[in-house]
Amino acid sequence: MAKAHSLPELVPPLPREVDHRRNLPLSSAFTWLALGWKDLWTKPGPSLVYGLAVTALSMLVIWAMFEFSWDNVLFPALAGFLVIGPVLAIGTYEKSRRLEVGEKVTLWNMLFPKAGVQHLFFVGGVLMMIMLLWLRAAVLLYAVFFGWLPFPGLDQLLPMLLGTPRGLALLAVGTLVGGLFAALAFAVSVLSIPLVLDKQEDAFTAMGTSASYVLNNLPAMLVWGAIVLLLTIVGVATGFLGFIILFPLLGHATWHAYRTVIG
Repeated sequence: MAKAHSLPELVPPLPREVDHRRNLPLSSAFTWLALGWKDLWTKPGPSLVYGLAVTALSMLVIWAMFEFSWDNVLFPALAGFLVIGPVLAIGTYEKSRRLEVGEKVTLWNMLFPKAGVQHLFFVGGVLMMIMLLWLRAAVLLYAVFFGWLPFPGLDQLLPMLLGTPRGLALLAVGTLVGGLFAALAFAVSVLSIPLVLDKQEDAFTAMGTSASYVLNNLPAMLVWGAIVLLLTIVGVATGFLGFIILFPLLGHATWHAYRTVIG
């Protein structure tokens, strides 16, 4: 009589469950910032040149907006910087990854990382689409509150926004809508680009994983998002010169956020 198969032989083993780290302490965000600061000043030259390049690119974009009379979307465009920032920071992730595994760090390797290039472009395309939708939404919101009234120019914008009921309403609704776009971009990008760079995951898996981990660690991620927003405001307030240091700092720190959350 044939021996009956045991249950373990009949049922294939389940795949090992992914360790979704949950409820990281709020202090995690400050630890990431400290580790990012350490990476920034370990072989600082490439990081500072990288930050200088991002600063120069930002200034060029602002100059082009005024040159071509696109200043009506200046403030939404500055907010959009938060959306596409993770794409611009790819090189800083690459430097932190190389420091972690003891590989050589050069500016060339930061500018042209080899891993998962096509998926990095796809994630970048998604973020660019989110930014363009936000810019279009900002124009539509202005039309909803002010109709066909021409854009007053930057010198009259703040008095219009802060000194009129419609301006205050536009500011409140615009901040809410912009926050939703920024939250979506943050959730799908903050960990997805490091994940593609490190483990060569496809773009869809990486973005879904990023959003999942952000939700699992929402308090810590909200603190990290607030730090990113605050330092971005400081960078803009310094005429973008602060980004020479602040941009690579945030990029290196984001790598450590990824490493802490995903492992």
